[in-house]
Amino acid sequence: MITFSKMKPQIKTLLTKSLLVSFLFIATSVNALEIGQPAPDFTLKSMAGANLKLTEQRGKIIVINFWASWCGPCRTEMPVLQKFYDKYQDLGVSVWGVNVEQENQAGRDFLADLNLSFPILFDASNTISAMYQVEAMPTTIIVDRDGLVRYAFKGYKPGYEKKYAKAIKKLIRE
Repeated sequence: MITFSKMKPQIKTLLTKSLLVSFLFIATSVNALEIGQPAPDFTLKSMAGANLKLTEQRGKIIVINFWASWCGPCRTEMPVLQKFYDKYQDLGVSVWGVNVEQENQAGRDFLADLNLSFPILFDASNTISAMYQVEAMPTTIIVDRDGLVRYAFKGYKPGYEKKYAKAIKKLIRE
């Protein structure tokens, strides 16, 4: 067995730097989504063709909903999100639906009969969902006017809309 003290200086330096970078990456990944911290920035193209960049939305409350076509609760939740969009958009609230599937045709088929008017985005590489530590479908993140993550909801069951409404109303009053 080779001990650290018996390694060549160049290897020690390389190993030390590699470990340091690994620890920094892990620390950054673990802390990537904390309540009260800045929301990780991203830009995605919407179905309508416009590029949406989160940091350009400062001054608005953004409800980011990560969903998939195979998710039953997602189908139930979509009309709820549309109601929030309709009710609160004039008060500076936007809803973004982010599909997490690598092949977005299933997502497009899913949306065909839902008649949604809020922006739908596609995260085919799952880069954004990884930054937001999406582990459950759907996952809803609410970002305040200053770009800070204020709420994170995993999953959806009927009645969650009351939690969403309470959170949105609180942020509108701030």
